[in-house]
Amino acid sequence: MAAYQPATNVLFRSRKEPCSLLERMGVRSALIPFVCGLLSLLAVSPALSAETLRISVSQTPLSLPFYVAESQGYFAAEGVKVRITEVVGGHRTMQQLLEGGADLATSSEAVVMFNSFQRTDFAVIASFVTSDDDVKIITRRDTGINKPEQLAGKVVGTVTGAASHYFLETLLLLKGVDPRSVRLRNLQPEAMAEALKKGEVDAIAIWEPFPFKALNGVPGARMLSKSAVYRLTFNLIVNKKVLASRDDELVRILRALDRAEQFINRRPGEAKTILLDRLKLDTPFIDWIWPRYNYRLSLDQSLLTTLEGEARWARQEGLVKGGKSPNYLNFISMAPLSRVRPTAVTIIR
Repeated sequence: MAAYQPATNVLFRSRKEPCSLLERMGVRSALIPFVCGLLSLLAVSPALSAETLRISVSQTPLSLPFYVAESQGYFAAEGVKVRITEVVGGHRTMQQLLEGGADLATSSEAVVMFNSFQRTDFAVIASFVTSDDDVKIITRRDTGINKPEQLAGKVVGTVTGAASHYFLETLLLLKGVDPRSVRLRNLQPEAMAEALKKGEVDAIAIWEPFPFKALNGVPGARMLSKSAVYRLTFNLIVNKKVLASRDDELVRILRALDRAEQFINRRPGEAKTILLDRLKLDTPFIDWIWPRYNYRLSLDQSLLTTLEGEARWARQEGLVKGGKSPNYLNFISMAPLSRVRPTAVTIIR
């Protein structure tokens, strides 16, 4: 792999060039040191005059590239100022973005799909991690549920309108179970384990770290066998106003994330420590989830086909309004990532 080259936005080829240019322009010699010093500072620090970009990040192991980029100073090194706000769940980060509380957000593609039926002012600029084993179904032994087919007639907690909802219903359909035969209960992720423990639900379908917490905190909790019916992508989503006006900074953010993902893959021990400290979880959990994620910047064809498949499902099940699915090419902006890693963009227009 070629050595990494940090982003620059150089106004002059050297620090001496501003001074020589001012001299040729006839500027009074007494002012030259002050003015050329200021211009040189701006030349090497393009982000000094830029406003901070607000990023709403979901508290999940999926967000590790952001934690690494922040802790290792990669955003600053790339000349971009960011402020990271953490919330639980990509459905909440997306809400912050759409309400104007954030400029960028991290979320699963399922959240993108659901919101695409309501508005068009956002776009995905990169997927930064994928997993086919992040969402899981956890139940209790006393329910007698041993396989997905036995969820019919049961109460299952999930976050409706999110990746866990799509995973659950896709799994049920694969197993020949009518999703309407399952009584869904919309719960927030942090309420899942307690609802399962109290018997308010018979099972939960949710993303990490909540399955791990339930398995370790609910007596008799167990996980249904893995079923690779769904490849989750976690994506960086941007308000289209930002996309139109601050594309250079978006490229810098992607470069910082690219550096972070190289760090994760080359120095996994240190990356695990960063994740452990950031999420305040223990080593057994980190070891549990580590093999399940592929941290890599991409915009590939599978993202487009997954969005289209999810949209067909949502329409068939009456979960969204609209006679036809959106064109998801209008919700993906390939230009920023193409400037960072051209080979990572494989979507066919």
